[in-house]
Amino acid sequence: MVKRFGLLLLAVTLALGLASCGGAGEQESAEDFPSDDMDVVVPYAPGGPTDLAARTIGSYYEEEFDETVVVENEPGASGTMAMNELISSEPDGYTVKLIAAPATVVVPLVEDVGYTADDFDTVGVITVVPSVLAVGSDSPYESAEEFLEAAEESPGELSVGTPGANTSQSLEMQRLDEEYGVEVTTVPFEGNTEMTSALLGGNVDAIMINASEDVLANIEAGDFVPLAASPEERPDFLSDTPTFRELGYEDLTLSTSLFGFGVPNDTPEDITGKLEDTLREALEDPEVREQLGEEYIADEFIDAEEFREQLDEIVEVYEPILSE
Repeated sequence: MVKRFGLLLLAVTLALGLASCGGAGEQESAEDFPSDDMDVVVPYAPGGPTDLAARTIGSYYEEEFDETVVVENEPGASGTMAMNELISSEPDGYTVKLIAAPATVVVPLVEDVGYTADDFDTVGVITVVPSVLAVGSDSPYESAEEFLEAAEESPGELSVGTPGANTSQSLEMQRLDEEYGVEVTTVPFEGNTEMTSALLGGNVDAIMINASEDVLANIEAGDFVPLAASPEERPDFLSDTPTFRELGYEDLTLSTSLFGFGVPNDTPEDITGKLEDTLREALEDPEVREQLGEEYIADEFIDAEEFREQLDEIVEVYEPILSE
C-alpha cells in the first residue's frame, strides 16, 4: 500500500513538473512583448542609408519598448547571410530584419540560397526610394523621348549603367526591350559611386539609379539630368520628371526600392501587429522623419499586407524573366 502511494505521489509530481515546463514555453502575449533585448539584422555594412533607416527605427523601438535593440550588420552574399539568420531564429518577434526589395525576393529566383520569398512575414515599409533614368549634363539627349527614340532607332547602341545584373533597374531595362521594343545595352556596376563615375566620365550614355540623396545632389548641381522616374506617380522631389508610365511604358513601375522590416514565419500575429503599429507611429514622428528624409517616406503607411502584395507582384513579374 505504501509502495503504491509512493508511486502515485511520484506520478503526480512528474505531471505537475511537465505542466510547469509547458507553461514556461508558451508564447508571450503582445501586451508583455518585448521583455528582453531585440535584434535588428541589416544585410549591409554600417553607415549607408539603409543601415541608417534600420538604426533610426531600432532607436524608436528601443525608446517605446524600453528594451535594448541591437543592430547587427551582416553584409555580403547578396543579403543571404542576413536572411538565413532571420529564418533560422525563433519566431517570437525578438529578431527583425531589414528587407530590401526587390533584392530580397529576386535573389532566390536567381540562385539556391536556402529560402524563398515566402519564408518570412512582413511588418511594414520604412522608406521608398524610386529609380531615375538620368544622363550627364553634356548628353545630346535633353528628354526621355529623345533618348528612347534614339534607342529604338539604333537597337543596343545606347548603354545604360545599372547597380547590378539582376537588380530591378536591369530587369526593367530588359522589359523595356522585350515588352516595348526599345533595346539598350545594360552595363552592371557595383553601386552608385561606380555608376556616377561612369556617367560623368562618358563611359555610359545613361544610368538607371536609385534616387538617393547623393543622386539628388548631383541632379541639383546640374551634373545629372533626370529623364524618367520609376514610380506610378511623380515623386514630389522629381516633380518635373515624367514617369515611364506617363511616357507610354505603363508597366515599368517596379524599380522602386522598398526598405522595411520582416520577421520569421509563424511569428504570432499580435506581436507582428505590435511591431507594425509601432513602425507606423515611428514614421509619424517628426524627428524620425527628419532622420530618414521626408521625401523617402510614403504618403500613406505601407503596412504588412500591402508590403507583401508588392513583393508578390515583383516575384510574379520577374520570375518568368529570370527563368528564361
